[in-house]
Amino acid sequence: MLDFDAAQARLAASAVRPETDETLPLEQLDGRVLAHDITARHDLPPADNSAMDGYAVRWADITSAGLTLPVQQRCFAGQTPEPLQPGQAIRLFTGSLIPDGADTVIMQEDTREDEHGVTFERPPKSAGTHIRRQGEDMHKDHVILTRGTSIGPGAIAMLAAQGFTQASVTPKVRVGILSTGDELVAPGQALPAAGIYNSNTPMLAALCRGLGAQPALLRHAPDDTGAIASALAALCAECDLVLSAGGVSVGEKDLVKPVIESMGGTLELWRVRMKPGKPVALAHLRGRPVVGLPGNPVSAFVVFTLLVSPLIRGMQGRHTVYPPVRRGVLAHSGTPGGERDDFLRVQAHQQGPGTPQLTAHPQQSSGAQASLAWAHGLARIPAGARLHAGAEVDWYAFSDWLA
Repeated sequence: MLDFDAAQARLAASAVRPETDETLPLEQLDGRVLAHDITARHDLPPADNSAMDGYAVRWADITSAGLTLPVQQRCFAGQTPEPLQPGQAIRLFTGSLIPDGADTVIMQEDTREDEHGVTFERPPKSAGTHIRRQGEDMHKDHVILTRGTSIGPGAIAMLAAQGFTQASVTPKVRVGILSTGDELVAPGQALPAAGIYNSNTPMLAALCRGLGAQPALLRHAPDDTGAIASALAALCAECDLVLSAGGVSVGEKDLVKPVIESMGGTLELWRVRMKPGKPVALAHLRGRPVVGLPGNPVSAFVVFTLLVSPLIRGMQGRHTVYPPVRRGVLAHSGTPGGERDDFLRVQAHQQGPGTPQLTAHPQQSSGAQASLAWAHGLARIPAGARLHAGAEVDWYAFSDWLA
């Protein structure tokens, strides 16, 4: 068996970064990955402006509390103010341009205005308060978003603020999904006495979509070498990455691995020192990476989270393929670790400042599918470890690893 960290690195290293790109309008960029650096077209803010509703003044004119100055002008955002005259104030609103001659904004909460002017009840201790300076957010001709950035609402706001209507992104990774097994029945069909519903295919498709990949082709094959070979050939022809669920262990009907080898595929790893998820295969077939996942849905989910998601991020061209690994404190004593790293399904609860408390689901068997919807992530118990309540461990948050 290959150590977990080595297996994770092996899968991530097998990613081939995209060499092509496509241009999409702003409204279609969410969840995509930038193909090129983005450089600012303008300073942002484009000019000094007010960070508050208040009054623009010369700081030298308000050296003590209680001074009253006449209000020279009222200037809203989008209007151009007059130059500030000595000994006067200009009423501003958030976003208003700073008048020539002004060096300070006093927020309205520290003032009182009447027919005689504005009285400054709490003048600032120094000049320059409540002014957003030109270019303090973005500088013209500076890179503001780098190639490999996963675009979210914040990045879209930056692009729009710079006047961009489109951007170049990497193509969506097309993922083919193969489920195998005579016992599997599609949801909605009548269930025979010895059958089980196929939950792997819809689960893996949803996991791919969550990462911004496209589940492009879905196939099911019975436990038959010819059917598996035909399905793999079709998936490799249409997709960038192939995921198979089931058929990679050592049983008589675990046929995926020998079929891949019979088709000329090269096997790079098989079996990983992790629980759940030991039967994992990485192969290359007809120029495509093929990852053989365990047939058990819990194991497939865990392997996808920890081993497949970095591979997909690499194929998307993201500059960060490994999300952060957090730290948490076990709420209960755990059973002694075996020969494999154990990944417990846990919920994380923040009990004040510091690291969160991790509570393990009471059912940690690889057949406990309800634990997947319940859990916030996976806590790593190293092989051979004997951990007690209060021990600090690594944990992998689904919100990080599946986004």
